[in-house]
Amino acid sequence: MAKKDKKKELPTVHPELAGFEMNIDSLGTITSTLDRDRLNAFLDKHMPEDKKLKSKENEG
Repeated sequence: MAKKDKKKELPTVHPELAGFEMNIDSLGTITSTLDRDRLNAFLDKHMPEDKKLKSKENEG
Protein backbone atom coordinates (compact mmCIF):
# COMPACT_ATOMS: atom_id res chain seq x y z
CA MET A 1 0.00 0.00 0.00
CA ALA A 2 1.23 3.43 -0.87
CA LYS A 3 1.42 6.05 1.82
CA LYS A 4 -0.86 9.01 1.45
CA ASP A 5 0.82 12.34 0.93
CA LYS A 6 0.08 14.68 3.79
CA LYS A 7 -0.96 18.06 2.57
CA LYS A 8 0.13 20.92 4.74
CA GLU A 9 -3.14 22.66 5.48
CA LEU A 10 -2.95 26.10 6.97
CA PRO A 11 -5.14 26.60 10.04
CA THR A 12 -7.85 29.22 9.98
CA VAL A 13 -6.82 32.30 11.92
CA HIS A 14 -8.34 35.62 12.84
CA PRO A 15 -7.91 38.16 10.00
CA GLU A 16 -5.75 40.38 12.25
CA LEU A 17 -3.29 37.48 12.64
CA ALA A 18 -3.04 36.58 8.94
CA GLY A 19 0.40 35.19 8.14
CA PHE A 20 1.18 34.35 11.77
CA GLU A 21 3.45 31.34 12.21
CA MET A 22 5.27 30.08 15.28
CA ASN A 23 8.09 27.54 15.21
CA ILE A 24 10.26 25.86 17.83
CA ASP A 25 13.72 24.72 16.74
CA SER A 26 15.68 21.76 18.09
CA LEU A 27 17.23 23.92 20.83
CA GLY A 28 13.84 25.11 22.07
CA THR A 29 14.08 28.62 20.65
CA ILE A 30 10.67 29.99 19.70
CA THR A 31 10.53 32.01 16.49
CA SER A 32 7.48 33.91 15.33
CA THR A 33 6.50 35.84 12.23
CA LEU A 34 4.55 38.33 14.34
CA ASP A 35 5.97 40.95 16.70
CA ARG A 36 5.48 40.02 20.37
CA ASP A 37 3.96 43.42 21.22
CA ARG A 38 1.41 43.12 18.41
CA LEU A 39 0.47 39.61 19.55
CA ASN A 40 0.06 40.75 23.17
CA ALA A 41 -2.11 43.70 22.05
CA PHE A 42 -4.33 41.28 20.11
CA LEU A 43 -4.66 38.94 23.11
CA ASP A 44 -5.44 41.84 25.48
CA LYS A 45 -8.18 42.99 23.11
CA HIS A 46 -9.82 39.61 22.44
CA MET A 47 -9.26 37.47 25.55
CA PRO A 48 -11.64 37.75 28.49
CA GLU A 49 -10.38 38.64 31.94
CA ASP A 50 -9.28 35.73 34.11
CA LYS A 51 -11.43 35.56 37.25
CA LYS A 52 -8.71 33.74 39.20
CA LEU A 53 -6.18 36.53 38.64
CA LYS A 54 -8.62 39.26 39.70
CA SER A 55 -9.23 37.71 43.10
CA LYS A 56 -5.50 37.33 43.78
CA GLU A 57 -4.83 40.98 42.89
CA ASN A 58 -7.47 42.15 45.39
CA GLU A 59 -6.04 39.99 48.20
CA GLY A 60 -2.48 41.28 47.96
